[in-house]
Amino acid sequence: MTLTQLEYIVALDTYRHFALAAEKCFVTQPTLSMQIQKLEEELGVKIFDRTKLPVIPTEIGANILAQARNTLREAGMIKQMIDDQKHTLAGELRIGIIPTLAPYLLPPLYKAMREKYPKLNLVIKESITEEVIDELKKNKLDCGIVVTPLKDPSIKEDVLFYEELYVYVSRKNALSDKKYVLPADIDPNQLWLLEEGHCFRSQILNLCELRRSSDFHFKYETGNIETLKRMVDKSDGITILPELAIMELNSTQMKLVKRLKQPSPAREVSLVTHRDHIKTKLIQTLRDEIITIIPKPMQKLHNKKIVEINY
Repeated sequence: MTLTQLEYIVALDTYRHFALAAEKCFVTQPTLSMQIQKLEEELGVKIFDRTKLPVIPTEIGANILAQARNTLREAGMIKQMIDDQKHTLAGELRIGIIPTLAPYLLPPLYKAMREKYPKLNLVIKESITEEVIDELKKNKLDCGIVVTPLKDPSIKEDVLFYEELYVYVSRKNALSDKKYVLPADIDPNQLWLLEEGHCFRSQILNLCELRRSSDFHFKYETGNIETLKRMVDKSDGITILPELAIMELNSTQMKLVKRLKQPSPAREVSLVTHRDHIKTKLIQTLRDEIITIIPKPMQKLHNKKIVEINY
């Protein structure tokens, strides 16, 4: 049994396709297939059921794969320990980030990381929270920037900041004259929302108690906050925006922003990792750079209340 063979079975489990797994491992498909077969012969069990398409692990194979992932993480710690000893910030850091944070956090973060750590290769993937967590568990990502709490014992959460939630109201809407807005003031038929799968959508539904509303109706759904802002600008609608998105508004748009009753609703943003992650120094550096970017008032929960998420 070799680490290379363990890498091959993990890749096949991750991608569920021999050709794609081989491509990701930078070997030919026959080489990958042969090494997996040799490992199965050595162990005396079938790790994968090849009669299924896509291929899936057998019952014993699933247990072997779980241990293989742990073994590869432990092996990876050796190189990481050497890099830490040399104080070297190099290599690859794979980051997952949710779409409602990416447009506002990534540009300044990427600029800072590129200038300070030129030997560090950042690989960034924008995905919804469920996909980020799944890829952390499969070791396809090293860390994620998502909204928490997740209530997943296999994931470690390091809180970065708290984003207050604001109401963004069309100047044609009756609420545009109000200084403060109550959740009960929001007409669900005028509310523009993100599409299914986004945790921010779940928070808004809970904030406005719309899940139980019998007259709730979606006019339009999107996966992009910037689209929601533009829809409000061109209609008589309403949407909810997180604090980083508010900072992107011009002076005219800021007049359309309304605060909600205190304690202000907010979302908790964290840097998340698998409990057995190995790139400790790189991830800590990433965390420090994010904290540098975020305004200090956002780093505390003062006068804010976390809105529940339904994952």
